[in-house]
Amino acid sequence: MPGNISSLTNILTALFIFGASYYAGIWLSRLLNRVLQRSNAEPGVSHLLSQILKWTFISLGFITALQRFFNVTAFLTGLGIIGFTIGFALQNIMQNFVSGAILLVQRPFKIGDSVNIAAFDGVILKIGLRTTEIQALDGRIVFMPNADVIAQPIINYTRSTTRRIEIPLSLEHDANFRLARDVIQHQLQTIPGFIPDPAPQVLFQNFGASSMDLNILFWVNTKNVAPSTARDEALIRIKESFEKNGVEISRPVQVQIEAGVKTKPKRKTK
Repeated sequence: MPGNISSLTNILTALFIFGASYYAGIWLSRLLNRVLQRSNAEPGVSHLLSQILKWTFISLGFITALQRFFNVTAFLTGLGIIGFTIGFALQNIMQNFVSGAILLVQRPFKIGDSVNIAAFDGVILKIGLRTTEIQALDGRIVFMPNADVIAQPIINYTRSTTRRIEIPLSLEHDANFRLARDVIQHQLQTIPGFIPDPAPQVLFQNFGASSMDLNILFWVNTKNVAPSTARDEALIRIKESFEKNGVEISRPVQVQIEAGVKTKPKRKTK
């Protein structure tokens, strides 16, 4: 009879411990989730941390409950060996899972950001615990393993409100370079989203085989205009202004010959 009472007491105690840890884990996870939401944390981060807290409490309660019946040290040792074997077999999945947790905590980007990752330009659609979903600029949906995302340089275009636009340009050798520079400087200031500081630059680089090469640098506010739109607008306005002011853009030698441009005949060698 005492043995039965002892067994019943252990069972009730084990059930109480497991039940208390179960409800404590749920309550604490909800509390943590509310605290993180008030701190404006990412929903994915709040969900991940609250779930980890809940299942940690439940697991500890389960192990403590089992301790009422037998020594769980050997059981945990065997469980650790099994876990190691499974972990080794699923190491890639676990690596992506851990990388996903790091992305959610560090937040190098968030949903809706324009980024460049592993040569893919696009918009973040979803940050999962195994993959990150990106919609490329051509409309393709890319599911990138989180381990690859962590290992690659990440360029976040959205976080930067200013971008420098660079346009290479070549002029004819006999072009009026000072006039060309003044025309470019004036046209850049009319582009939507143009930022006067840092000041735009028109830098002559070198003498090409059939041209004078220069580089145009200017900054735009990405909240007002997309960099591709600003570049397109700059090229159109500079070309139209060059035509009005008689500034010639260099053409390749082959094009000049086909257009009937005279070239000096080569000297005959004896």
